[in-house]
Amino acid sequence: MARPDRRDQIELMLFDVDGVLTDGTLLIGPEGESLKPFNVRDGVAIGLLRQHGIKSGVLSAKSSQPLITRATQLGMDVIKIGFSHKLEAIRQIAEEQGIAPERIGFVGDDIIDIPVMQEVAVAYAPADAHPLVIEVADHVTQALGGRGVAREIAEDLLAARGLDLAEMYAHMLGDADALRRVVQ
Repeated sequence: MARPDRRDQIELMLFDVDGVLTDGTLLIGPEGESLKPFNVRDGVAIGLLRQHGIKSGVLSAKSSQPLITRATQLGMDVIKIGFSHKLEAIRQIAEEQGIAPERIGFVGDDIIDIPVMQEVAVAYAPADAHPLVIEVADHVTQALGGRGVAREIAEDLLAARGLDLAEMYAHMLGDADALRRVVQ
């Protein structure tokens, strides 16, 4: 049964990391440290959400310094890492942020994400997510994990609020009308 469309009510968008903000590749350096390839387009997406009053964060079962560094660089509001019981974590986040689960969105790509996806208002999955995750998702992105998933979701959430692309990005260029003239 389809859930009501609540994309226009989202106050906090949470992202799984491996397979969502990255393509799932783990690079291991000579000292055993892990490296994660993040997509710059997703960084723009976090700023876009913030500009339009939507908080962002990461919720990941894994913990790594590259993840902490990237989430901090982007100014994410929530950094919950090392939580294998993500459902418990989402409830903590809701309480800590004072935001009801009906106003939280989440994007996940693997089986561990399904309980959270069923708890929140809006659940997204990347195009290459596990088939069972895609089945549970309210929306499936065209982008593959690590290839602009957050950007696509940010634009989708803002479109649900009635904004066109020029209005979404006007703060970056200073004038929505001027931007519309350029893209016509």
